Amino acid sequence: MQAESDAENATGGGAARANGTPVAPVGPATPVAAGPAKAGPAKAGAGAPVKSRRFPSITRDTARPEGSGRAVPGAVSTPARQWPMLSVLTATAVGLLATAFGHPRVGCLAIGLALIAASVMRRVLPSVGMLAVRSRFTDMITYGLLGVAITLLVLVMAAPKPWLVIPFMESAVRFTVR
Repeated sequence: MQAESDAENATGGGAARANGTPVAPVGPATPVAAGPAKAGPAKAGAGAPVKSRRFPSITRDTARPEGSGRAVPGAVSTPARQWPMLSVLTATAVGLLATAFGHPRVGCLAIGLALIAASVMRRVLPSVGMLAVRSRFTDMITYGLLGVAITLLVLVMAAPKPWLVIPFMESAVRFTVR
């Protein structure tokens, strides 16, 4: 859409901002010197103005940020558009409260599962609002690895009795800690 808008601006017709308001066409970036034509070999496109390769000094338009409410149409309120991010934050807050009230395993498990859910939402949903920080692949890997790591640490936590027993874990810990 931005490329089409840029192409229309370059040709001078139908220019509009991203929000739909019309914009007056912009003149050439560098002024064309008026004067007598030089006698000599004719260049192809000699009459066309030369476009500058410099960045414009005034920004005419900006693209909307990725997370600016793309999970749900714009007619819906902002909290409803950001439901993926709010659900992950709510689950993380529940986990932190559980940890604060003396249930560290349950709290850390809730945080780990919230991160795994964020990874799944980033993969499945076409748009997730502010949950999208980097590219889809990078977000999925980051959320997924952190969630799995936290969840595994909770399950093999030794105090007082682990929920998951991995046979080689004790010898691996002794080997690394010595």
